[in-house]
Amino acid sequence: MTGTEGIQYNDAEEGRRFRPLGERMFCMNGNGLSAEQKERYSRQIRMPEIGEAGQAKLLASKVLIIGAGGLGSPAALYLAAAGVGTVGIADGDRVELSNLQRQILHGSSDIGRAKAASAADAMQRLDPELYAVSYELTADEENLPDLLAEYDFVLDCTDRHETKLLISDACVRAGKPLCTGSVAGFYGQVMTRVPGDGPCYRCIFGNAPAGPALDAKENGVLGAAAGIIGCIMAAEAVKYLTGAGELLTGSLLTCDLSEMRFEKIPMKRDRNCPACGKTNTEAEE
Repeated sequence: MTGTEGIQYNDAEEGRRFRPLGERMFCMNGNGLSAEQKERYSRQIRMPEIGEAGQAKLLASKVLIIGAGGLGSPAALYLAAAGVGTVGIADGDRVELSNLQRQILHGSSDIGRAKAASAADAMQRLDPELYAVSYELTADEENLPDLLAEYDFVLDCTDRHETKLLISDACVRAGKPLCTGSVAGFYGQVMTRVPGDGPCYRCIFGNAPAGPALDAKENGVLGAAAGIIGCIMAAEAVKYLTGAGELLTGSLLTCDLSEMRFEKIPMKRDRNCPACGKTNTEAEE
């Protein structure tokens, strides 16, 4: 199945908000990857950590990106290029001229369009076999459980601290692996949590508002910084889906491009965290 599809709807009888994605047939035949797929993904398949088996896993996987802005743009493009079979992208905003300096999913002709629809079109131009699903909405406590339900991995590419807490808490409850990124100025940070492994976003940042260093609207943002953090987030998704490499679980990766300094900071789970602490009941447990 290919094509972009805005699929928000209400189904009172079934109690669902979103149409089920269904299963995607990723192979042209029953013997593995098609000849075209082998050629398209050849440089990735040559990596011993991925190979044809890993590529097949990517093609059968579903990744949800929340936020089609500075972080969501590079993440979406590289996941589409990597051959992730289904990519959902959720964003309730419309493209503005000031977005184009860093939000590379969108072009001048997209100004005024819904970001989710523009993003889905951009991904599909890159790979016509991709199943790109657009959700023209802002993630909130009500719609997140249904939004997350059918996806294998989630990327939080939003820019509000309160929204990040909501997404993190929802992923903990649903037992969904999550990679969270933030960027402002020359600075960015990334963390990943999988069920049962590592602290959640609330463990580390709690209820405190985001500091000025991560307030992109207040302090601006270097487009290349958003690109680097978004690419790292895409790499985390690919590693999780294929089993390659080591994830950023239990760590916060920070980068300061003004000095080209990267630091991987160990982080511990807060046993008293109201979201993932010992007394909280998680889907993963």
